[in-house]
Amino acid sequence: MIRYEQDIGGGQPLLTPLLTPVRVGDLRLPNRVVMAPMTRARACGPGLVPTDLHAVYYGQRATAGLIVAEAAWVSQDAIGFPGVPGIVTEGQVAGWRRVTDVVHALGGRIVLQLWHAGANSHPDLLGGAAPAGPSPIDPGEVCWTPGGFKDTVTPREMSGADIARAVAAYGAAAANARRAGFDGVEIAANGTYLLAQFLNPRLNRRRDAYGADRARLLLEVVDAVTAVWEGRRVGVRLSPYWTSRDRGRVPAREAPYAYTADEESLAGFEAVVAGLDRRPLAYLHLRGRAPSGPGAVPDVDEFARFRKLFGGPLIANHGFGRESGNAVVEAGIADAVSFAGLFIANPDLVSRFALGQEPAADDADARYGGGARGYVDYPIWPGTRAAPG
Repeated sequence: MIRYEQDIGGGQPLLTPLLTPVRVGDLRLPNRVVMAPMTRARACGPGLVPTDLHAVYYGQRATAGLIVAEAAWVSQDAIGFPGVPGIVTEGQVAGWRRVTDVVHALGGRIVLQLWHAGANSHPDLLGGAAPAGPSPIDPGEVCWTPGGFKDTVTPREMSGADIARAVAAYGAAAANARRAGFDGVEIAANGTYLLAQFLNPRLNRRRDAYGADRARLLLEVVDAVTAVWEGRRVGVRLSPYWTSRDRGRVPAREAPYAYTADEESLAGFEAVVAGLDRRPLAYLHLRGRAPSGPGAVPDVDEFARFRKLFGGPLIANHGFGRESGNAVVEAGIADAVSFAGLFIANPDLVSRFALGQEPAADDADARYGGGARGYVDYPIWPGTRAAPG
């Protein structure tokens, strides 16, 4: 249990759990406020290359204990969202190097999330080719394409050679991230994308080893990625409580839903976490259940269920604020807490937490795509941001 110093007047603690340092794998973090990965779709130029805007955006948020940069595509056939940068070409590596140089110059630490959309893509994003997934089953989701949101289609089933290429792509992307100056990488096995599809019994109906052991692909990817990094600099993100209704902005199609947080799927995730515990990971990043409503406090028991299965650092995510984040760390259920939406309009979120200031709200219309507006123009407290226009 951490002891906190009180001010002379006996008011609020000067040091709260989120503001204490922590070691996460081989990374020493000055605080436990983690910036969660967020797709912002600003790589709109040719080649899906990060730009100086990305460097400014992440540099502004370098006071986070750790930045988990937005997910980047591990290969050309992994793409499932427009405007998202990759980590494949030399141009992309150079663009990301500019980002990491700026973050490091400002004293920050940054890891890159690795992403493959799998079946949650669309032919419009793949030059007309069908997306590939574990089995020829339409996940029943939606995909943002250059022509707007479109329903997913029935994917082709990945062959053994396809799977081997995907594992190799993750390994190559991890090596590129290291060359780009990142402090580590995070494997995205959350949401509705490739690795989560293989974990899903409703989408993975294979009759080979990857169906008999649905965690096999994830563990092979972990092994390929950790082989690139010495020590413990690789994290994994899971979303055991994800449902098809979590997408939010555009509802999934009618039932039956592919993603359901029932006891069968949660038991499967317990086996996955136990398998990850035997790998040399820096941390496990868990996304909790969607909050039941505005102001609802996350259920920490959801994280405690998996905490007992993983001996390394755990980062909790989804719906936390300053007080609930402090509470889950103080209780010993999480070692750090990641915040997504709060970091959009609050580049100085750590300072606001330290000073007890209310976070600002972001411009919802500018979350995806576009340029500087709603991306790098949010002021630090107590500045006032001009109204959108």
